[in-house]
Amino acid sequence: MPITDFLERNAALYGNEVSLVELNPEIQEKRYVTWKEFDLIESKPSAPYRREITWSVFNEKANRFANLLISRGIGKDDKVAILLMNCLEWLPVYFGVLKTGAIAVPFNFRYDTDEIDYCASLAEVDVMIFGSAFIGRIEPIADKLARKCTLIYCGEGTCPSFAENYTELTANESSQNPGIELKDSDNAAIYFSSGTTGFPKAILHNHESLMHSAKCEQAHHGQTHKDVFLCIPPLYHTGAKMHWFGSLISGSKAVLLKGTKPQYVIEAVSNERCTIVWLLVPWAQDILDDIDSGKIDLAKYDLSCWRLMHIGAQPVPPSLIKRWKKVFPSHQYDTNYGLSESIGPGCVHLGVENIHKVGAIGVAGYGWQTKIVDTEGNEVPRGGIGELCVKGPGVMTCYYRNEESTAECLKDGWLFTGDMAKEDEDGFIFLVDRKKDVIISGGENIYPVQIEDFLRQMDAIKDVAVIGMPDQRLGEISAAIIEIKEGYTLTEDEVNEFCYQIARYKRPRKIIFADIPRNPTGKIEKPVLRKRYCVENLVARENES
Repeated sequence: MPITDFLERNAALYGNEVSLVELNPEIQEKRYVTWKEFDLIESKPSAPYRREITWSVFNEKANRFANLLISRGIGKDDKVAILLMNCLEWLPVYFGVLKTGAIAVPFNFRYDTDEIDYCASLAEVDVMIFGSAFIGRIEPIADKLARKCTLIYCGEGTCPSFAENYTELTANESSQNPGIELKDSDNAAIYFSSGTTGFPKAILHNHESLMHSAKCEQAHHGQTHKDVFLCIPPLYHTGAKMHWFGSLISGSKAVLLKGTKPQYVIEAVSNERCTIVWLLVPWAQDILDDIDSGKIDLAKYDLSCWRLMHIGAQPVPPSLIKRWKKVFPSHQYDTNYGLSESIGPGCVHLGVENIHKVGAIGVAGYGWQTKIVDTEGNEVPRGGIGELCVKGPGVMTCYYRNEESTAECLKDGWLFTGDMAKEDEDGFIFLVDRKKDVIISGGENIYPVQIEDFLRQMDAIKDVAVIGMPDQRLGEISAAIIEIKEGYTLTEDEVNEFCYQIARYKRPRKIIFADIPRNPTGKIEKPVLRKRYCVENLVARENES
């Protein structure tokens, strides 16, 4: 059964009920008014701060886009890229793609022009739908993209000359289900990850994966028709979408919040009566900090509806949850572990009943198996450290067009995660370290090689290594250890100024000038650097926990 059947069911059962709400509090904040006062303004910004659609409209929009794609010859195993910020159009577009039997290919909205070009080529994209925020990034490669795929613009304002307009194209399409038969084994979606080199890999999932992700989420968090899910992370990420799948199964409302300020989150929960909120560690810490400082007065809000706060995407400091429970003692808490290769969160999860085990990522999730193995693939004794492996219906089909990488991490149905872990006496799994060098900062993956290659463009730099350093708020921050060429000088300010050319989240948070150790084969000895520069921070974090 494909997840598109749930959308059809919800449209039939709950057609006139709200399915999705889009909130953009930054708009009314720029007007310096409260939300209630905003409703009284005669001359509003072109983009409203709140929009909503029903399940019936959701389904109709998905059908219209599906029928448009079919009229353009798009069908099974064709690829449709989605490059949109979170908005009401995102999920109907996604489901429209699935209804054709084509493969949905969500793009990270932080991709620059080169990354968009690379991923479109890697995934062999046939159609790309993009929003207004990406016109400037697509325009330099529009001619190149147009030779291979159709470009469709979905946004406000004038449609760029190199694309067709989504609203105009779908207006006259049929709102009826196109009736394409889908099987569990049919390809459904490609998500992008990255290897140790930092270049994205295309992760292919079938419809069984998507359906199991939905079942897993609903089994873990027990969504009912009365629940309201507050979705803050970007929908291109498996985490946000797969957590929303619980709302899809229960036919319940979800709120897409643009912006992560603590006030936005608290107001959204209060005004929209949200019951479930998924946060990242820094967002949870910011909320608590604003409450402690008095910036947020909880007495002004009705948060009695909020029943569950769960966190994912990075290790969770036990001290944070202890602090959270003091402020919100009635909240259930859960954490989830997963990878894009395992269709996002849930292959391992803590469980709301196991808050006494905070610090662990949990146990095997619904329908999943886990094991921890040594370098030979043999299971280690309980308490021993090894590589975490998972197995279940949500494991990817393969890395698209990359047989070598697929063979490295998929063995007899087991996905080798690349994460080092251990199991305690009660069977709970704790992450120990990452086998790969990827840095996870505030839930975002940072790839050291990309930053290293960028910094090496500076004339004064002889060598550079980027490592992750423990951080109480973000989980990790990136630190650049820089070796300066003889006869040159270089300051921290000069490095920071040079880094303004790259995305903010990729910029090193700490600059260290020192020699770079390399082994006899020429590889940077990052374990040596971590031991040298991270021990003090690790000890501090443990003491706080």
